[in-house]
Amino acid sequence: METAEIYEKLKKTFTEGIGELKTNLPVNPFFFVDADKVNAICCFLRDEESLQFDNLSCLSGVDYDKDNLAVVYHLYSYTLNHQLVIKTTVPKTNPVVRTVSDVWVAAEWHEREAFDLIGVNFEGHPDLRRILLPEDWEGHPLRKDYKVPDFYNGMKVPY
Repeated sequence: METAEIYEKLKKTFTEGIGELKTNLPVNPFFFVDADKVNAICCFLRDEESLQFDNLSCLSGVDYDKDNLAVVYHLYSYTLNHQLVIKTTVPKTNPVVRTVSDVWVAAEWHEREAFDLIGVNFEGHPDLRRILLPEDWEGHPLRKDYKVPDFYNGMKVPY
């Protein structure tokens, strides 16, 4: 099934919270969904017989713009051999989106990485803590405004 067909099926099922389909860019077609609908949409994408998105290939956190962070979900159906990219944005002042780890277990690690490096909080995640940096690290190093500290626990940071 093509992205446009999947998009139309979602628009019919979820009358609100689905943004415009973007197909004219040099990346895979995608569309934005409201952050408060991500989990429900992902459940539908997994459970709907005609879609069967059984795999979360990648989940990435992105410092999207001055005021927002984004989460990008790359989905794949092994059964039906089609793919989909959806995105959501959350404000930097309150970067919260519901976890999809209850939809795809692989999201547990992906969400921890996005939390650690970008600072998105995944509500309902079973073990949301840093995965790459020490627990006492301050800040999120993949944010555009991040300043590398000169020292960490008395040691010079080599940057």
